[in-house]
Amino acid sequence: MKKKLAVLGSLLALAPLALATNGDNLIGIGPASRGMGGIGTGMPVGPIDSIFRNPGWLPYYNTKKFFVSFGGILFMPTVRVSSSGYIQNNAGDTPIPVSTNGRVKSRADMFLVPEVGIVHKINKRLAVGIGAFGVSGMGVDFRDKNPVLANMHTTFQFMRLTPAIAYKINKIISVGVALHIAWGSLDMGAELCADSPADTDPIPEANNCWNASGGQSQDFGIGASIGIALNFGDFIYGGLYYQTPVSMKYKNVFNSDNDMIDPNNRYEDLKLQQPQEVAFGVGVKPLENLKLGLDIRWIDWSGTNGYGDFDWENQWVFAVGVEYTPIDNLALRAGWNYGKSPIRSKDNLPVNDQNNIPDLAAPFSTYSIYWFNLVGFPAIAEHHLTLGLNWKVTPNFDIDLSYVYALSNTETATAIGGAAEVSAKMYQHSIGIGLNWSF
Repeated sequence: MKKKLAVLGSLLALAPLALATNGDNLIGIGPASRGMGGIGTGMPVGPIDSIFRNPGWLPYYNTKKFFVSFGGILFMPTVRVSSSGYIQNNAGDTPIPVSTNGRVKSRADMFLVPEVGIVHKINKRLAVGIGAFGVSGMGVDFRDKNPVLANMHTTFQFMRLTPAIAYKINKIISVGVALHIAWGSLDMGAELCADSPADTDPIPEANNCWNASGGQSQDFGIGASIGIALNFGDFIYGGLYYQTPVSMKYKNVFNSDNDMIDPNNRYEDLKLQQPQEVAFGVGVKPLENLKLGLDIRWIDWSGTNGYGDFDWENQWVFAVGVEYTPIDNLALRAGWNYGKSPIRSKDNLPVNDQNNIPDLAAPFSTYSIYWFNLVGFPAIAEHHLTLGLNWKVTPNFDIDLSYVYALSNTETATAIGGAAEVSAKMYQHSIGIGLNWSF
């Protein structure tokens, strides 16, 4: 199983993810969900989307016995960062000047994310499905701006292989469960070693290093989800969903104290746990050709290893979607998705305090943690506007398309007394496609 998942993961590795939408999660899995703001918990939006958003909907679809979908996302983020002043990891170390003299742009601005899924309806009550999705990721590349942004080039990729099964208890209630076999890859590729500003020695002092990366590290993890779907006569819908956290440990990815004495102990591990989620939603079908849905999702960033240590805050995500079918073979979709950034603007951050992060040797000041968040992992998108459509080409083949625009958002962190400041600005475009067959 690990070999098969690693092969799927390698497809993602060919085009590193830089998603960062609801935190570092995609707003939706599959173009049907993304075209409707990322909904899918409280009402059915498509067989493949249901594997991930709420497996309880799998028996709902009046498809033939098999439904197969292949697709992907062309993801185009724009990240610009400015920094003035300095960063400092250990109390007492020489501050490291990091000034950009204006905003600089990350060159990591185009990515491809593949998706595939199969749903098999065994009978009127029982259905199974399996999907492989790139669901989370983020990253930047400022290497051409070296050394003003610490030669920062980070990459985080996370995918799930998700088998699911669902059973329709009666005309109203269906229950589904899914196993999440996860593959993750992390590269914390910042490198900044500097002497004091007055030191002209070309060899940097060890304790003045921000980080030297150990390269890309991979790990596997296991999680699960459960969903309940409620269908009141194909007029009113409701749903509940819970997804467990997935614990990962990425080895040899960070060198917090630049231990040059023992090369075998140079790089440290980082525990990065994908958070648990709770979601509920409702939907209504007031007309035969019109559907409206609302999902509300809670994401527990602060309660997880890694994200919580780097001071990410929890998110409440609100998603609204509509689907209108003007003619039998065409459905038009639109939506809105909002989740307040888990990385918040902060003022008067300490520069000489010490925050201990598990498995990392050196403590970091609060300002340095926010500097690393905003420069290396700026998951700050909030408002998303979405469009989509479904075109039924033949009775057995249809195409889903989606477009998502994440509106520009800026978050800023300043040190005590305004001695240093870092700011990140992000907006995103993405285009998704799904090719669907039923037989």
